Amino acid sequence: MQETTQFIEKSTSAIADSYRLKILLELSQKGEMCCRDVQELIGLSQSTCSHHIALLIESELVESKKEGKFHKISLNRENFKKLSAFFQELS
Repeated sequence: MQETTQFIEKSTSAIADSYRLKILLELSQKGEMCCRDVQELIGLSQSTCSHHIALLIESELVESKKEGKFHKISLNRENFKKLSAFFQELS
């Protein structure tokens, strides 16, 4: 139960930021992105984009894989199902 509570706390905190929410919405449309794509999307510096991406990865809502020089991020759909189930319990 504690593990689930920690996941819900981290994931809802990650979603609460408008930049990270925009990244998640774009990922749902594109499937995957790299940091440069995120930078173009939200118009912030590379280091700030990397920070937002790191928080999304830490929240376990986003996964990262290395392709050549770049890290590609994508949604962790299984964890979005867990988050959705949590909200279903509340309704």
